[in-house]
Amino acid sequence: MDKKQLLTELSFKAVRSSGAGGQHVNKVSTKIELTFTIENSVGLSLLEKQRLYQSIPNKISKENVLSLQCDESRSQHKNKEIAIKRFYKILEDGLKIKKPRRKTKPTKSSIQKRLDSKKSQSQKKLHRRKPEQ
Repeated sequence: MDKKQLLTELSFKAVRSSGAGGQHVNKVSTKIELTFTIENSVGLSLLEKQRLYQSIPNKISKENVLSLQCDESRSQHKNKEIAIKRFYKILEDGLKIKKPRRKTKPTKSSIQKRLDSKKSQSQKKLHRRKPEQ
């Protein structure tokens, strides 16, 4: 993953933020929409692209475009920085190779301990009942 190359492949679009905010919101486009086409990327290898398709399919559209939005700040520049940081974070998380889970069995002592605690609990509740006559 070549971060400098990826940065050149990003496209940004400034849009008006939604919601309340008064006069400032209605005239200034501070919300940033970041789009990145994975298929045409030169900064990612073929293996990395495949790994991204498998690891983050819910964030990628049908056109193989990863899009992010940011309207946290009232500044367009800050929103752009935040969006870029989020983009890199998503890519790094998506490219991590997850360690496969190994199935394990509980130890005999832990099983016995669990059964003993269940027995003691049931005895405790048994003693709370009214005596039978």
